[in-house]
Amino acid sequence: MSDHNPGLRPWRDIVRRKSRQIMVGSVPVGGDAPITVQTMTNTLTSDAKATIDQIRRCEEAGADIVRVSCPDEESTAALREIVRASRVPIVADIHFHYKRALEAADAGAACLRINPGNIGSSARVKEVVDAAKANGCSIRIGVNAGSLERDLLEKYGEPCPDALVESALDHIKLLQDQDFHEYKVAVKASDAFLAVAAYSQLADAVDCPLHLGITEAGGLRGGTVKSAIGIGNLLWAGIGDTIRVSLSAEPEEEVRVGYEILKSLGLRTRGVRVVSCPSCARQGFDVIRTVEALEDRLQHIRTPLSLSVLGCVVNGPGEARETDIGVTGGGNGKHMIYLSGVTDHTVESETMLDHIVSLVEAKAAEMEAAAAIEAATTDAGQASVAAE
Repeated sequence: MSDHNPGLRPWRDIVRRKSRQIMVGSVPVGGDAPITVQTMTNTLTSDAKATIDQIRRCEEAGADIVRVSCPDEESTAALREIVRASRVPIVADIHFHYKRALEAADAGAACLRINPGNIGSSARVKEVVDAAKANGCSIRIGVNAGSLERDLLEKYGEPCPDALVESALDHIKLLQDQDFHEYKVAVKASDAFLAVAAYSQLADAVDCPLHLGITEAGGLRGGTVKSAIGIGNLLWAGIGDTIRVSLSAEPEEEVRVGYEILKSLGLRTRGVRVVSCPSCARQGFDVIRTVEALEDRLQHIRTPLSLSVLGCVVNGPGEARETDIGVTGGGNGKHMIYLSGVTDHTVESETMLDHIVSLVEAKAAEMEAAAAIEAATTDAGQASVAAE
């Protein structure tokens, strides 16, 4: 009951900008596809084992797409092994040297992150585009306020929305001149105001998918807040088809924060959505430590469901009625458990944590089984119709 129907609440509807759809490997981006969550490895790409291990952690956190940097031949040489081992599409991050793009495309990269204008002559751009076409690669144009072209800085005096958008349009033209249209675009800045303004302007000028990000956002706490403001503002306006939260933190944390942003806007559902109080003197148990422990122990749950953890009975019962599983603090070390919004039983403080984890795991298994039956029934029905 936690997954509300936004259609019944028009005041919270988000109407996504219409964009054409491209493919990043097997993952659709744009159109009516779910907004994807990306991250980037920070290991040496030439160390294939370390990079694969990090990608695996990102996959477990829910990454849809992972980007790896390819600054040298050793990196593109290792890319083939990395691509084979990855369960998600790999984007090769290329700067300046067009041969790295050619090597990455041949190694199996699903997408090349380049700025065509930095690749060199039109002949080199054509080589990269031909390699992308031959290998089924898409391309991400990555404009960044920190690395704008010199002529644009001279023209505008400083990074500004007009400069970022003009840079993006210039790069787009280089691809379109080669009859290449499988691209998405980012116009990132570390200033959230600048990024939001640039993306908003670009959204009106092009029909391609947009990759959102507030670049160099900062550490886990500050970067999360800044990214939530910037990316969230754009998503709320219906702009954005794929996101990367840029944090000075482990890549899997970027993925988790990305999902939290999408979940808070009702755009993606994955894992447990925790509703919890800030705690006060009325709390019947240590809410802060309990929530910390639950968030850590429930990371393996992928099924979307909701859990409320409230320290007392002031707001607790009302919140618990809106979640799949809830707990409210009570007196004498006994706390009320709610299942599907209904009071069900009590649990003592000593066993509460393990008990809630087991309830969530059981509920997730129940929901997964129901979904599997529904899918099988749908498939059988479609097969029957096709047979007729």
